[in-house]
Amino acid sequence: MKLIEVKDYQEMSKRAAEFIIAKVRAADAINLGLATGGTPVGTYEYMIEDHKQNYTSYRDVTTFNLDEYVGLSGSNPNSYRYYMDEKLFNHIDIVKLNTHIPNGDAADMEKECLRYENQIEQHGGIDLQVLGIGSNGHIGFNEPGTSFESSTHIVDLAPSTREANARYFDNLDEVPDKAVTMGIATILKSREILLLASGEKKRDALAKLFNGEVDERFPASILKNHPCVTIIADKAAIPEGVIARK
Repeated sequence: MKLIEVKDYQEMSKRAAEFIIAKVRAADAINLGLATGGTPVGTYEYMIEDHKQNYTSYRDVTTFNLDEYVGLSGSNPNSYRYYMDEKLFNHIDIVKLNTHIPNGDAADMEKECLRYENQIEQHGGIDLQVLGIGSNGHIGFNEPGTSFESSTHIVDLAPSTREANARYFDNLDEVPDKAVTMGIATILKSREILLLASGEKKRDALAKLFNGEVDERFPASILKNHPCVTIIADKAAIPEGVIARK
């Protein structure tokens, strides 16, 4: 794993956007795995700014999002489909049909998991997967105890995850208790992974990632086994004693 240290959230977002943009420009076509939540918002803002100023095109980009809440339709303002449209897709020239997010409102969620997994494979897999890291080590919505062999599946969200996401809802009771997520094995099939971390709340998680053993009780630990992982983290998130390059 390669760790890049930056000053703060803004610099992390800018470096992450530059990383993604460089990949998009260098490829004739590329499959991006995208994340939601608070961490990548700044990254998407920089990507939009670059698109408007430098005309980076996303017409040959296909995206697959990590996850979606179960029970929310794409028109729900708290859904991740709505989030991605508002935070990125509506502001760049990407073809909406090429943006893929699990359908959290599907009539048969088990079939939806299989459909989504097959869709990723039919498109040749993910070239670059963007990840955040939860305080409990979750990646996507893969909570502690999730099998490293898991494919796209339904998960029960841990109380800590629901509490962390409650700021996007009117109250905690409105936060869904289930989600559909790419599995850990699905994520690991990505050819390259970009992990973003910002703030003191992520320091313990990064400490466990760098210093702990590979263990299903800490899902992110499996990233140690991936051949091409870049971590961009600000000073507040980097544990003492972990050496990074600027």
